[in-house]
Amino acid sequence: MSSAEFNTLLLSNADFLKPFAITLTKDPESAKDLYQETMFRALSNQEKYLAGTNIRAWLYTIMRNIFINNYRRKSKQHLCFDNSSNDFLLNTQQVIIGNQAESGLRVKDIQTSVHHLPVIFKKPFVLYLDGFKYFEIADILEEPLGTIKSRIHFARKMLKAQVSRY
Repeated sequence: MSSAEFNTLLLSNADFLKPFAITLTKDPESAKDLYQETMFRALSNQEKYLAGTNIRAWLYTIMRNIFINNYRRKSKQHLCFDNSSNDFLLNTQQVIIGNQAESGLRVKDIQTSVHHLPVIFKKPFVLYLDGFKYFEIADILEEPLGTIKSRIHFARKMLKAQVSRY
């Protein structure tokens, strides 16, 4: 099949692709992009088309594959959005100087809050802070694992309520 014959066949059978593209993307602008990409791929892969086969099915397959590949590519991308009100650039070359006095006060506030927890929550939480695993804490305190997990959870909730965020 000559290039001119293929182009004529392609253009005469391409109108049905536009509604299919809108059905796939649900967005007119994305549908236009998908349609253009499909036409480009069909023209660039002209030699793969066998004369006499259903060109509509061939074009449908190209469009569907492009859509699926784009969808998979987008789903693998992890986008992070910064919703903070402070718009500034971070300079990684800049030296950061910590305020030891302020951080010391924070640690004291947290330790005081932990000290004021009820004993039933304080024991498992302190062991958890010391690096013990849940099952080890359950063995030490001779309590069920679920009980230990819930007590640590409630201790965290109480600490959140007591300690203000800095």
